Amino acid sequence: MQHRRLGNSGLLVSELALGTMIFGEKSDRGVPADVAARIIGRYLEAGGNHFDIADVYAGGAAEEIVGSAIRASRDRLVVTTKVRWPTGSDANQAGLSRYHIFNSVEASLRRLQTDRIDVLYMHGWDAWTPLEESLRAFDDLVTAGKVRYIGVSNFKAWQVMKALGLGDHHGWARFVAAQYQYSLVVRDIESEFSDMCAGEGVGIVPWGPLGGGFLTGKYRRDRPPAGAGRIASTPDEWEESWQRRATEENWAILDAVGAIAAAHGATHGEVALAWLLTRPAVASVVVGARTVEQLERNLPGAELKLASEEVERLDSISATPRSYPDRAVNSHSR
Repeated sequence: MQHRRLGNSGLLVSELALGTMIFGEKSDRGVPADVAARIIGRYLEAGGNHFDIADVYAGGAAEEIVGSAIRASRDRLVVTTKVRWPTGSDANQAGLSRYHIFNSVEASLRRLQTDRIDVLYMHGWDAWTPLEESLRAFDDLVTAGKVRYIGVSNFKAWQVMKALGLGDHHGWARFVAAQYQYSLVVRDIESEFSDMCAGEGVGIVPWGPLGGGFLTGKYRRDRPPAGAGRIASTPDEWEESWQRRATEENWAILDAVGAIAAAHGATHGEVALAWLLTRPAVASVVVGARTVEQLERNLPGAELKLASEEVERLDSISATPRSYPDRAVNSHSR
């Protein structure tokens, strides 16, 4: 597996990151610790070095599982986690206050059985806490050596830029990574984030690259999903729901993906991943798996090279209508 720089940092991450959100989850779709360990082992064999975790995944179980599985290889791996969402019922066990950030990081370090977090993400905006407080806490963790780099997820574009501006003004650690939902069926971030991240040296780390499984090609127009799969178990109002995926526009995208996959003797998922890796500023794509077999089906996506006309075809058929002011600015040339 090839590696890329994470933003403008000197840190190299594999083109596919291993997503761990359902490792240890107590549900039908959860991955037991023994299966997760085998998935991690296969990912390492394939040359992957980039683990995507969060303190809230499976109530901390995901961090525990990864920490136990990678102890022997820790020094050559990039381990990331996140802080923001509630980790308990106490009022201060949530948000981006200095109090919660420090407590969360100490708990993550214990669960991960390590002395540092390679990339710590702000997992979402906190309107209650002054941004300066959050950024200063992150910078202090970097200075203390408990965190190596910092990242951001689920902020609006203006919020990211405000954070970057404050950090530059004070000389604090700068975001090197931005994690957002991004795929052939969800290209919303392109109107603001692609140019911003490329210009500011922030690497995009997409999650949901297969649209919750929609882009694997396993679903049919006339057959709503059932069982424990991602889309089948997602409420209608959530991002990766069947209601959001089963649109005529998305079925057309899937047809194009299938045609290109057939031409390469590849799977739908491989094509979807290969397309994402052609996008500006994308550093590493988060791929989750419930079984070793699922991981095996996705790994070749990092090696598949699409022809320029194939990329253009996918770009065109999946294009998101531009909104104002992006629409107005890009309709005129100098």
